Amino acid sequence: MTPTRKRAHPNAPEPMLRISAAAQAAGVHAQTIEYYIMVGLVKPLRQPGKTGRYFSRQLVRRIRLIHDLNQTGYTLRAIREIYMAHR
Repeated sequence: MTPTRKRAHPNAPEPMLRISAAAQAAGVHAQTIEYYIMVGLVKPLRQPGKTGRYFSRQLVRRIRLIHDLNQTGYTLRAIREIYMAHR
């Protein structure tokens, strides 16, 4: 029997990850995320009273998707255009 994981309360804040943990979760290098930030594909979150950049699970999924699209032949410019068109 597989143990069940407890679900967070629906109103609980989403866990935020620092860049190294976000990179590990997305399966990319931290430098890859730094580059995505530099070219405007990803905008990290800031937390009041804390230093550093933070990434939500949604941003981690976006980083993974960007990486996967890039690996299949899409240029980062094309990926950025796709995201801008769907804002």
